[in-house]
Amino acid sequence: MSKNVVLGVSGGIACYKALDIVSRLKKKGINVYVIMTQSATEFVAPLSFQSLSQNYVVVDMFEDPKTWEVEHISLAEKADVFVIAPATANVIGKIANGIADDMLTTTVMATKAPVLIAPAMNTNMYENKIVQRNIEFLRSIGYHFVEPESGRLACGAVGKGKLAEPEKIVEYIEMLLYKEKDLTGKNILITAGPTREDIDPVRFITNRSTGKMGYAIARAARDRGANVTLITGPTNINPPSFIDIVNVYSAEDMYRAVSERFDSCDVLVMSAAVADYRPKDRSDIKIKKSDDDLKIELTRNKDILFEIKDRKTHQVVIGFAAETNDVLENAQKKIKKKNLDFIVANDVSQKDSGFGTDTNTIKIIDKFGNIKDYPNMSKDDVAHTILDLLVK
Repeated sequence: MSKNVVLGVSGGIACYKALDIVSRLKKKGINVYVIMTQSATEFVAPLSFQSLSQNYVVVDMFEDPKTWEVEHISLAEKADVFVIAPATANVIGKIANGIADDMLTTTVMATKAPVLIAPAMNTNMYENKIVQRNIEFLRSIGYHFVEPESGRLACGAVGKGKLAEPEKIVEYIEMLLYKEKDLTGKNILITAGPTREDIDPVRFITNRSTGKMGYAIARAARDRGANVTLITGPTNINPPSFIDIVNVYSAEDMYRAVSERFDSCDVLVMSAAVADYRPKDRSDIKIKKSDDDLKIELTRNKDILFEIKDRKTHQVVIGFAAETNDVLENAQKKIKKKNLDFIVANDVSQKDSGFGTDTNTIKIIDKFGNIKDYPNMSKDDVAHTILDLLVK
């Protein structure tokens, strides 16, 4: 069943960014209903939101109703999540003090859905003690906030007060929409992406991993309530928001980052594609081309899962096996060698599975030898499939 988001738009120059929020939510199959304050219509026309949301936009509390329903009650009950973006100091102050004098504030008062507020205003206004008191009060009674960002504001000032990026707001909405918080309180450590092993200052050895699978698992675990730490090698995609990010470069960097955090985690998901070898000798200067062939001697990197296997106490450890042949045989060897609870195996030679794709076709093998095949599905669905098994 499709989810419903009610988006309240209050009057500020950042109103135009709310159009992007609507667009992103619609692309994810989420229904969006927009309520605008009268001042918001001075910045963006209701027709723009109506065109994107494909739903009538409500502005005036006293206009002729479009249905028989009491509109503010209907929208309040319809909402799975209620979002206000941008939220001005005025709207935040009204909500904090129980004032309901327009359609937006009236509907917020009537909803029992989670409420997410994304402030946007002048820096001095945002830092005003009254505004901060209102924000802290609303936090204390369960309202959610996406912090504004720092930068140059429309008024010319530089400081904190810019509306958070639409992508970040949408991520928070998705967190609130996911109702099954079955990993709440669990500390989950996830690795993702490739590592790089330098040959000289301009060349390195790496692999085709993009980080998409690990990032999907991190998002899914976060949405299910876990405390997530993502250790990521260099990628070209944005990591998920609202989790702890540890950026690493080489296999040795990743080994140290995992080793330092392993004892305090409840779950380790090792989805990174860590380089097995590195150049034995790294040149401090660029190796110049010559008429001779270049020979690079490689030496083994640490096998992270093998190195920490004897430190397991309460942790569940999940490995990945990206193979091009003998997928099951190679994955089964890794389970025993690395003391894994289960392993996710996939054939990366398939065009719709593995590195760089948005989908994966996997087999999951547990430590007792049970094997389950899964159809090709999105990496987000793969992530939740893995976490479903983890919860069980």
